[in-house]
Amino acid sequence: MSARVDEILSWYDTDDPGTVRNLNRMLQQGRTGGSGKLVVLPVDQGFEHGPARSFAVNRAGYDPRYHAQLAMDAGCSAHAAPLGAIQRIAKDYARDLPLILKCNSSDSLFTGADPVPAVTAGVEDAVRLGCAAVGFTVYPGSAARNTMYEQLRHLGRDARAAGLPVVVWSYPRGSGISTEARTAVDVVAYAAHLACQLGAHVVKVKPPTAHIGLSAAGAALERAGTPLDTLADRVRHVVDSAFDGHRIVIFSGGAAKDTAAVLEENRQTAAGGGFGTIMGRNSFQRPHDEAVRLLAQVMDIHRTTSPRPLATSAV
Repeated sequence: MSARVDEILSWYDTDDPGTVRNLNRMLQQGRTGGSGKLVVLPVDQGFEHGPARSFAVNRAGYDPRYHAQLAMDAGCSAHAAPLGAIQRIAKDYARDLPLILKCNSSDSLFTGADPVPAVTAGVEDAVRLGCAAVGFTVYPGSAARNTMYEQLRHLGRDARAAGLPVVVWSYPRGSGISTEARTAVDVVAYAAHLACQLGAHVVKVKPPTAHIGLSAAGAALERAGTPLDTLADRVRHVVDSAFDGHRIVIFSGGAAKDTAAVLEENRQTAAGGGFGTIMGRNSFQRPHDEAVRLLAQVMDIHRTTSPRPLATSAV
């Protein structure tokens, strides 16, 4: 085990050995193994956005086995998907590829001001299918947020009993927050902090913009002189908000974009101390060989970029 992975695992010293072992498995997997970085392939977009929007551009993606094999071929740290897809692939892939069972999801056939995903799987499914972790989405800003927080509490309790880390997608959304503020730097940092307080081992958030969503937070950041000009600066603030960088924070790949934009975004998130990326559409919507090349470039960016030194705590 590398010194960096050993350091990261020491932050989870109150967790049981099984949970730490599975977290270590993801940190040691694939091209970034041993670096302390994670590059995860998530494919929940078929549930969230529908099959046509997700897979028509690359028809191979209609088959869940394609995504699992892509994750293997590219050397990803893990592959995340909902119950149905994991059931399709677990027999052939669970032993060699860490699988993250996404335990709640939303569809796009009905949308409202205050989303609340349906709970579609549980820890018992993850154990049965040989998964290495469970995933769960919360929407801070939704009127239904407390329901999600309470559901996550129960999932986390069961996951810890089974020795499974919890990966939390923390996406501000709902009637309590404007569309522009969903990715505002202060709001994304708040969402990351909430996920940590809710017990997440790994936090997934979106890359933060320079927008300020909460005036009081903006004033506090200005008084403190917190730099926010570049994406790397803003990522640093988000990572600081995750227990002073003592929780793993990875950044979503977002909507499909050109290769240059994907690479630059990852350079910035790596420079800011991010622990990697969880990148779906920007990989699986490309042809297989092109996706493998892109993922390799992204992994090398994160693998070779040292995290910023942690600030010395006054506590």
